[in-house]
Amino acid sequence: MRHTLLSRIGLASLVLASLLTVSTAASAQNAPPTSAGPPDPKLVEDLVAAYRILADHNLLDGWGHVSVRHDKNPNRYLMARGMSADMVTAKDIIEFDLDSRPVDTHGLPMSALFTERYIHGEIYKHRPDVVAVVHTHAPSIIPFGDTKVPLQPMYHRAAFIAFGVPVFEIRDKAGMTDMLIRNAKLGEYLAGVLGDHPAVLMRGHGAAITAPTLQRVVARTIFLSLNAQLQAEAMKMGAPITYLDLEEAKLIEAREGHGLARTWEGWKHKVMGGDAK
Repeated sequence: MRHTLLSRIGLASLVLASLLTVSTAASAQNAPPTSAGPPDPKLVEDLVAAYRILADHNLLDGWGHVSVRHDKNPNRYLMARGMSADMVTAKDIIEFDLDSRPVDTHGLPMSALFTERYIHGEIYKHRPDVVAVVHTHAPSIIPFGDTKVPLQPMYHRAAFIAFGVPVFEIRDKAGMTDMLIRNAKLGEYLAGVLGDHPAVLMRGHGAAITAPTLQRVVARTIFLSLNAQLQAEAMKMGAPITYLDLEEAKLIEAREGHGLARTWEGWKHKVMGGDAK
């Protein structure tokens, strides 16, 4: 009897210890990620400007978003809470880990964050060279994601298109959905189709654009949309179109940043005015 009682006590202790371990692990998993610390205020200012610039170009509104890697930790990124792009301020910027979990929601419910933040986190996981990401629903690019007509580089500012802009078909991976990248698995699928390309179209949805700097991802987003407009206009002429050659694109990309600093300052001044430092 004594041996049986001790065995039961021992078994109960093991069960309790196991439950405590599971509970502790679950608590750790549910705990918010640690912060990388305060980001450079200039980086935050430029991120705010990026939202407003793309809103000024009618490429972001209450949908779509921009992010940038944290300057102190590449495993963290910064993005605004869910709101209209032209209204973003520094206090609206939230830090996320690469699983797209917020470090601090500033008292906001999770529903106040962008559902499709997983686009950003999964691209950063798969592409260590990427420093900034944009998700846009620009109307001009939609036909190229919905048809078999490939997007081609029309002019030098959009030379990066020559490196390929694949199309993500969400049905291939997830069947019928509401087309939103609302979890990490869908974000991973999207990042896989993006591969090492500068951008990926999303059939019936929009695009995700990447770049090694925040300024360049804004420029690429603007010129991707403009190139789509130019290509559609050229195709209406019914004559052969001479697109940029890959070798031309490589030479242009080698100096892609030339003139971008002054262009960025002009865009930024227009949307920030006295808010710009």
